[in-house]
Amino acid sequence: MGNRGILHNHEQEVLRPFKLKAWLTCKLQFNGRKREVMAPNRYTELFFMDEATAFAAGHRPCFECRREDYNHFKSLWLKGNPEYGFDEKTSIQKIDAILHQERINRDGSKVTHEEKPNNLPDGTFILLNNQPYLLAHGLIYLWTPFGYAKPIPMPVVDKVDVLTPKSIVNTFRIGFKPQIAMPAGS
Repeated sequence: MGNRGILHNHEQEVLRPFKLKAWLTCKLQFNGRKREVMAPNRYTELFFMDEATAFAAGHRPCFECRREDYNHFKSLWLKGNPEYGFDEKTSIQKIDAILHQERINRDGSKVTHEEKPNNLPDGTFILLNNQPYLLAHGLIYLWTPFGYAKPIPMPVVDKVDVLTPKSIVNTFRIGFKPQIAMPAGS
């Protein structure tokens, strides 16, 4: 489940794409808490098919309900992105600011970057023919609202547009493995 702050009004109409720069992924169940979806004055729940999809949108693990994943992610993010000069004492807000720059332009459009497909780690989302695909096990899986389509081989191309923010791709390269809802038989 994702969290970007309070995005809806009392009529449960979504008014904005985000309120906070900290875009989180949370557990669906934590400490017996029960939530009413889109409750007034509470953060708006966003639901993702899997963690790879949430990362492609620019989310990261929550510090409270996913502490172990958060610590692992932050540690590998720091190792995968040494150009920022951050260390373990660096505030997560600084990482969130970088993630925010990598996920959304000033005009609200999605930020992408180009890379060679053979250089991309599993869990990365790419754009081919204006369609989102997940890269996993040397194959690509078309993302649909109902799950991933049957895998196909990566077409022979020099570069692809990458949907997953660059610093998160670097985090995957260094060893972070996002949870992927692979289709049966994959």
